[in-house]
Amino acid sequence: MTASRAWRAVAALAVALGLALGVGAPAVQAAGVSFGTPTASAVFGTGVTFVQPVTVGGPIQRVELLLTFPTALGPLVHEIPVPSGSGSLTLRGGWSETADGHLMPNTPVVARWRITPASGVPVEGPSVSVLYADTRFAWKTISGTLVRLHWYQGSDAFAQQALAVGEKGVQQAADLLGVKETQPIDFFVYAAQAPFYDALGPGTRENVGGQADADIRTMFALIEPSAVGDSWVNVVIPHELTHLVFNTAVRNPYHFPPRWLNEGLAVYLSEGYTPSWRDAVQQAVRQGSLLSLAGLTGQFPTSADGFYLAYGESVSAIDFFVRTYGKDHLVKLIRSYAAGRTDDEAFTEAIGVNVAGFEAAWLASLGAAAPTRYGPQPAPAGPLPPGWGGPATQGTAGDDSGGLLLLEIAVAGLAAGGVLGYVRRRRTQRASRVDDADPPATIP
Repeated sequence: MTASRAWRAVAALAVALGLALGVGAPAVQAAGVSFGTPTASAVFGTGVTFVQPVTVGGPIQRVELLLTFPTALGPLVHEIPVPSGSGSLTLRGGWSETADGHLMPNTPVVARWRITPASGVPVEGPSVSVLYADTRFAWKTISGTLVRLHWYQGSDAFAQQALAVGEKGVQQAADLLGVKETQPIDFFVYAAQAPFYDALGPGTRENVGGQADADIRTMFALIEPSAVGDSWVNVVIPHELTHLVFNTAVRNPYHFPPRWLNEGLAVYLSEGYTPSWRDAVQQAVRQGSLLSLAGLTGQFPTSADGFYLAYGESVSAIDFFVRTYGKDHLVKLIRSYAAGRTDDEAFTEAIGVNVAGFEAAWLASLGAAAPTRYGPQPAPAGPLPPGWGGPATQGTAGDDSGGLLLLEIAVAGLAAGGVLGYVRRRRTQRASRVDDADPPATIP
């Protein structure tokens, strides 16, 4: 092979490797896309808006806005209507409270635009971030070791007292669970119910006095300045902050612990298994109205009595756990969830029995019968076609019943498959029509 042929071979190999590996620089140049400096803005109650100046050298096939929220595993993709023409263009999109859902105040949002030219590979622009904040008030801020308290009404003494309760609650939960909190926790205090519920969003229950959002490490509480000395303030603040520490202890991408364990620990640390909680549980035992722990793994009941009982049972179960197995085993149980274990795996490793075994022991300590379980039940046995109730038999040369049965099953399967295929096609067509008629909303 001559030197020139060798160089040509090397050059050809380099081009081939570049195509195979997707070398970025030539593709970006071929795409003819140039991004300017993006901007972002947020309006409380409306949403966030992202604006991106861009220059394109040809037609665009697809425009996407990639929105990243705290703790998300990846970006949320919003497809934006493709602008017509080429040259200097302005892309606009974002998150609408009306169309996309409620955003909690103090949520940071990071955005990046992605453009796919009609010919070429997708190209991503620079990122830009914005904080969606409640701008209705002139917030004042004081900071402790871990907690940053924000308030807009009340004296400095009021804020100092609320901050002290918050700092104590975080430290108490962290000491128990062996968690070292290093990132600050924002604590917003609202002085009136209406703006507090506006901040938490639609669907907030009327009995909520505080709420913690672990994703943004933020707590919201309704505390009027004159009520800072009330006993319930010393309960609601550490209760909600315990949830944030609990989340740090169990965080994993696979499975979150049952809600009764989370809420039970928060009640146990903030106020304990008080006589009022004990009375609620004992009354339910007498009436045979206890809720199964399996029914308290997700959302609690919405009725006032059921909601209260759910909290009472939760702290009762935690109190029984500590008295029976000790706090060290409770910590071992909670911390084991960080490895992504199932509930039964976590309980078995911590105390040697699964959740059902623990619940049975807890119920026995209360002198209670096993609660009635509601929800899907096994279907009753129905009638079977003739010949389906006995053991299967081999078909003989003169007996075509087996072949006919197989043929009937095959025909039924084909018919069902045809119906399902039709349903899928109809759903696909209907979805495409909806997408065409109602493209993703953008903020003007």
